[in-house]
Amino acid sequence: MRVHRLTLPLLAVALAVVAAPLPGGAAESGPPVGTGLERMEVFSPDGTITRTDVPRAFEAAASPDELEADVVAIQQTGAPDQRFDLVFVGDGYTAAEVGTFHSHVVGKWAELSAVEPFASYKQYFNVWQVNVTSPQSGVDHDPTLGVARDTALDMGFWCQGRDPQTERLLCVNQTKATQFAALAPGSDQVIALGNTAKYGGAGGGVATAAGANDQAGQIAVHELGHSVGGLADEYDYPYDRYSGSEPAEVNVTADPTGAKWAEHLGQSSPDGGVVGAFEGARYHRFGLYRPTDNSIMRTLGREFNLIGRDAMVEAFRARVPELRTAGGPELRTGP
Repeated sequence: MRVHRLTLPLLAVALAVVAAPLPGGAAESGPPVGTGLERMEVFSPDGTITRTDVPRAFEAAASPDELEADVVAIQQTGAPDQRFDLVFVGDGYTAAEVGTFHSHVVGKWAELSAVEPFASYKQYFNVWQVNVTSPQSGVDHDPTLGVARDTALDMGFWCQGRDPQTERLLCVNQTKATQFAALAPGSDQVIALGNTAKYGGAGGGVATAAGANDQAGQIAVHELGHSVGGLADEYDYPYDRYSGSEPAEVNVTADPTGAKWAEHLGQSSPDGGVVGAFEGARYHRFGLYRPTDNSIMRTLGREFNLIGRDAMVEAFRARVPELRTAGGPELRTGP
């Protein structure tokens, strides 16, 4: 039986607005069709981001009698259809470790909401915790390759493979994670936390992060740049040249003058740089340009640059009509 239980919010702000659709996510190329591969982002402890192709595993759905979980409102600021609803699900947390999962969710939300523009706009988010419980504690291949655990969402390092490049790629059964997230009143973005302190995570339809690792929350910040702001990745690969048309994403351009963000050229940016046109972006070392040297869309632990921040704020305004009339809160301008 599918059970949807709600407990009283831990934080509550009474504020009602009307919803508008969010823009689509950034367009990204994937592995060739028919290869049986899935392209995923890999996040390293030093903050660098790369992508790799991993075998596309068959993801069995959860049976109806498995879909039972308490739903806790970490922060509820309005009706679900009037807010951005962020849903945390967990894997490798036993029934006795629900309190641990809660502390991990609260910590990750605190980390995310400390970054602008989330810091200034967090009152327009609902944050839900879905208490998915597992028979065993932990995730697969932790601490070493070959360790297997019986968990609800099948999370594991190495993306359940053996390629050394994927050791810190923490994969999840996205079908099950999405099913459990749907128990929350609303679900615009799903983040799956694994019960592990080892640094790791992955991007994709469901972002993942190590629940007990203090740095892994930056993965969620980066992923929301894609899903909320429609931002492109700003990292690149050596010796790869772009030869296509002008990208649709606002934070990359094929124009070496940076005219796409002309109103910001020469300005100091929250990520610590100055807005210009820096070659190397969207997986191409040559032929594409990013606005600043090193933002969160290039390296974890950074801030959004001015162009990225503007895109995020515009997405918030598109969803919340009162922001379109009132202008929204003031954001800090420096790093």
